[in-house]
Amino acid sequence: MENRKPGWKDMWKACLQHKTFKIELVLSIVALYATLHFFSIFLLFAEDRPGVVMFDPILDLYDAIDLSIPIFFLTYVILLAGLIALTYHPRCFVIAVQSYILMVIFRMISIYLTPIEAPVGIIVLQDPFFVMGTGKVILKDLFFSGHTATLFLLFLTAQSKRVKIFFLVCTVLVGTFVMLQKVHYSVDVFIAPFMAFCAFKIVMYFHKSQYKCKEYKLLREIK
Repeated sequence: MENRKPGWKDMWKACLQHKTFKIELVLSIVALYATLHFFSIFLLFAEDRPGVVMFDPILDLYDAIDLSIPIFFLTYVILLAGLIALTYHPRCFVIAVQSYILMVIFRMISIYLTPIEAPVGIIVLQDPFFVMGTGKVILKDLFFSGHTATLFLLFLTAQSKRVKIFFLVCTVLVGTFVMLQKVHYSVDVFIAPFMAFCAFKIVMYFHKSQYKCKEYKLLREIK
């Protein structure tokens, strides 16, 4: 019988045969839930404390434009598509989850260290997921941009060259849109890919892998 390429079920079946992978997967999902829950509580603290309004020569060049709908679509629909694509690479899926957890921790630290008020002229981003998570509209989750960093993480962990290019374009678009809406200062957007890259590199270091998210050879040829 001719060799065939392993499918989604084959990859997960092979990976789940390894006890260490199963433990790592469960712990990563639990850690993700705990991190996002704590982050929602932290955002309420950050929102209530006073901050400073930063001078941004780029944002001063124009009036804000309401781009909530394309920002929402590009962020969450593309995020869902990216996660579905990553499930075809179980090890990379776990790495992506762990990188995201670390990136959120980086965001909490940076927001705590930089109490900043929302940019002047901001049009509030209509993001129902943030409202559901915190119970109120959040404006001070500024340094650095979570939307931009999340999409850049998808770029880093994507397995197809075409998909990587697509995610990179989406990252640039979302970063541009949140600046045009004055949801973030320009520095929040410019630093976001760097922070996402740092989180990814640290996770990859502990996985003792190269700097690419390559699937471990856990599956033998299926005949």
